[in-house]
Amino acid sequence: MSVDALIEIWRGEEQRPFRGWDFSHLRGRMVETDHPWSYQARAATLLDAATAALDMDTGGGERLLALHPHWPGRIVATEAYPPNVRVAAARLAPGGASLVVAACGATEPMPFASGAFDLVLNRHGGFNPREVGRVLAVHGVFFTEQVHGLCVADLLAAFDVAPPANPGSAERYVPELKAAGLQVARVEDWSGPLIFTDVGAVVAYLKAIPWLVPGFSVATHAAHLLRLQERLERDGELRFTYRVYLIEAQKLRSTA
Repeated sequence: MSVDALIEIWRGEEQRPFRGWDFSHLRGRMVETDHPWSYQARAATLLDAATAALDMDTGGGERLLALHPHWPGRIVATEAYPPNVRVAAARLAPGGASLVVAACGATEPMPFASGAFDLVLNRHGGFNPREVGRVLAVHGVFFTEQVHGLCVADLLAAFDVAPPANPGSAERYVPELKAAGLQVARVEDWSGPLIFTDVGAVVAYLKAIPWLVPGFSVATHAAHLLRLQERLERDGELRFTYRVYLIEAQKLRSTA
């Protein structure tokens, strides 16, 4: 296939609308090895025991909606990424969840009263351990799956992006959670292959997660994409290293 034809295909992937946090259009083209744990199964168990729960950075609300049979009497979600807000609200409101439009990352205060929740869930969203500890009631649980700061570092290197100087990791956050009054009950770290079967799938992935390669576009990074195409034709696939970690912690004392 000619370079012009490849670039035209990649531009089509670049222009494809992306709503919520749904990568279903890449099924079979982006293959991630199963983790040794099930975030959804553990979240369901924790929701069954909760009375008031918060889901931080809910994305498009897909995963929280899938847990609807387990929702407690009060369920709140936050989301700040504009393309996701309307999608999440439309999905979650009919089931009785409240959506708060707010960034709750590493520096922002959370717009909730102290001790407001006995469960805080966070899958792949930023968080401030002190704020998590504040909004949790005593004996409340924080459960999170996070993308490691060095996740797909080899993919980023293919676009000349350096790894972060202070990558997010369990080793970084566990001491901060302990300082916030939480006892860490479970920590797991996993890495495995993330495989793409075509370069267009890489384009779609990077457009959906724009902070990975700042300023990414087919026009600005055509040379990088063509090098990946050469690698694909040589190796038959594009294989990178995906890395995530899991933390479960319980608040055992008040920090007020």
